[in-house]
This record gives sequence, structure tokens and C-alpha cells, in this order.
Amino acid sequence: MVSLLTGLWLAWSVVAASSASAAEPITIREILDGPKSFHLKQVTLQGTVRNVTPLDPYKLQAGTMCYGAYLFYLEDETSSINVAVYGLCGIPTVKDPDVEDGQRIELTATIQSPSHGGYYLSLQGVKVAREREGVIQAVADRITPLPDEEKP
Repeated sequence: MVSLLTGLWLAWSVVAASSASAAEPITIREILDGPKSFHLKQVTLQGTVRNVTPLDPYKLQAGTMCYGAYLFYLEDETSSINVAVYGLCGIPTVKDPDVEDGQRIELTATIQSPSHGGYYLSLQGVKVAREREGVIQAVADRITPLPDEEKP
């Protein structure tokens, strides 16, 4: 019984440690240097929001309209990456973006590197990536504002 409890505790420790490390922020440069290894993986990034661009409503292939989507760049000390926030589909709504230019955030996102013909969100709505486009995009799952750094 003791060895069973010890084994369960060890298994739980490994799971807890691996899930904690999955939430550790990585650099944008790591993604750009190896986009295939991050494709459809969830990552945590930290950085500064740049060039927030609200999008017009767009239509999915199934005909559903989506509202409140926007794009921005997330910039850290190593590079920057395009971030898409898909908005709400099927629910007509007017909504301002959840971020502002210059704001520091932590971003949990799914990386898309669909140069093999997948989809990405652009200023013209949903687009299909062509063979050699090399589009790398982070699709926001959660955005958390970071506290402003205090200046001495």
C-alpha cells in the first residue's frame, strides 16, 4: 500500500512539474527559429503589444460571421510575432480590442505555422496559407495584463 501511494505521488509530481514548465514563458525567437516544432502547440509568451488593428467582421467557410476580431504584434527582447484574436462567431457584437498599444501582457496562445496549406487570420479575414508563405501566427487563448514596472 505504501509503495502504491509513493508511486501515485511520484506520478503526480512528474505531471505537476511538466505542467508547470509548460506555463513558463518562452522567447519569440525560439518559435521563429523552429516554427514546425511549435505548430499547434500552446505556449506562454510575455511582451509588449504593438500595432493593434481591429478587423471587420469576416465569414468562415461554413458561412458563420465572426465579430470583434483583431490583430497585433507581440514584441519581446528577442523579436516579434503576429497575434490573432478571433473574436466571437455567430454573435453580432461591437467590441474594442482587449489590449492597447504599448501594454505589457502575458499571452497564452496556440502557434500556427501553416505553410502547408492551413488557415490564418489576416486583415482580409480568414486566409489559406500557400505552399511557401511561411506565415507564423500566435492565436490568443488567454491575455493577462502584466503590472507596470516601477521606475526607481
